[in-house]
Amino acid sequence: MMKLKHKSYIEVIADRNEYISPEVKKYSPTAASWKFYSNLVRIILFNNLKTKLKIYDRYNWANSSIDILHNLEKSGVRFFIKGMDNLHKFEGPAVFISNHMSTLETVALPGIIQPVKPVCFVTKHSLNTYPIFGPINKARHPIVVGRANPREDLQIVFDVGAKRLADGRSIIIFPQKTRQDLFIEKQFNTLGIKLAKKNDVHIVPIALLTDAWANGERIKEFGEIDPSKTVHIEFGEPFKVESNGSIEHEKVLNFIKSKLNQWGREDLIIEE
Repeated sequence: MMKLKHKSYIEVIADRNEYISPEVKKYSPTAASWKFYSNLVRIILFNNLKTKLKIYDRYNWANSSIDILHNLEKSGVRFFIKGMDNLHKFEGPAVFISNHMSTLETVALPGIIQPVKPVCFVTKHSLNTYPIFGPINKARHPIVVGRANPREDLQIVFDVGAKRLADGRSIIIFPQKTRQDLFIEKQFNTLGIKLAKKNDVHIVPIALLTDAWANGERIKEFGEIDPSKTVHIEFGEPFKVESNGSIEHEKVLNFIKSKLNQWGREDLIIEE
């Protein structure tokens, strides 16, 4: 277990299956957004400095992730996180496969997973060039794809992904084409399934409802913060690919759909 500065989160991950944010003052979306982003800039700039000093290691990454999660809570956003005991049910690395709704999961998941399993993301190349998020993204061993050539991207994920998994680093992959509220089955590819099968590692499905941090119209990372919307993150049971992958792909789809239904957001599911 890695050492973090936020003891409450260590206890949550180590000893409990779920975490529920405490009740806090509710702000309007405008007030919450102002409060959140003013603090986010401080957090990002501080950790950008750490990347320049070459000290932005896995501990600092997890801590900065938890800082942002706390910042969202202070802005009125509540989290319901479940299934964290599933992170302890297997040895070695895994492929985490998740729907992708907003920027929130990219900053929150490392604080939950990294203390238990070293992890990295599959990310698009443009994230590495962002003036604010870029240096932090590059510092944590991402698998970078361009999205211009799907065949080339597939080979990059297989080749670099195999190296990351061999090093004991789990991989978070979002198989959807882009961040969006809707969960469109046809846009949810099987890349994560293939990667796990090829390297004989476990799959852990993740279901997310993170539209409390909306996607921005001009810059996706800077959308409205709406405390009236609850954040749900749930980890499913780990499993290995025992077939050609179709059964396991359906299993991931069904897990995400069942949780969206459970959270009262069946309106987001597009099965056609």
